[in-house]
Amino acid sequence: MNRIAVLRWQFDLTWSLFAYHLERLEPGDFLAEPAPLSWNVRPAEDGSWVPDWADVEPDPVPVPTIGWLSWHIGWWWSTALDHVHGRTPRDRTEVTWPGDGDAAIGWLRGLHGQWTTLLDGLGDADLDVPASYPVPDDPTYTVAHLLAWVNAELMKNVAEIGQLRMVRAAS
Repeated sequence: MNRIAVLRWQFDLTWSLFAYHLERLEPGDFLAEPAPLSWNVRPAEDGSWVPDWADVEPDPVPVPTIGWLSWHIGWWWSTALDHVHGRTPRDRTEVTWPGDGDAAIGWLRGLHGQWTTLLDGLGDADLDVPASYPVPDDPTYTVAHLLAWVNAELMKNVAEIGQLRMVRAAS
């Protein structure tokens, strides 16, 4: 099995776990704050939805909501797509949350479609091309590393969303 096939298998497995939770999310799940110290997405004066953010991670770290996590996935995944396609990556502040759970799920499914199209177009040799996201200034970092990082980051965020959803459903 070639490297791209292994990375694609891992991505598809992670997405299947995410699909399980996406199908079960309720509208109230997205903005429910699971702890007194939570990061969420909030409406801005212009009507867009923006995430809570700190340039230096606070201690203790706030518990993210499902809405915040869905924004976070959309942000890093959009940025990863920008890098692989050679586009100027969007700044974090340019990526806003769509405004409700259904729209967020649609956004994430759209990113999934873009990513699978990208994966389908890659050959094994493409994996050795240098990459700079999310690890800049490392000459040994390649597209293979970026794809593996996307799989790991998605798996982590899927587990967080799944746990928050299950705790809320069981409450």
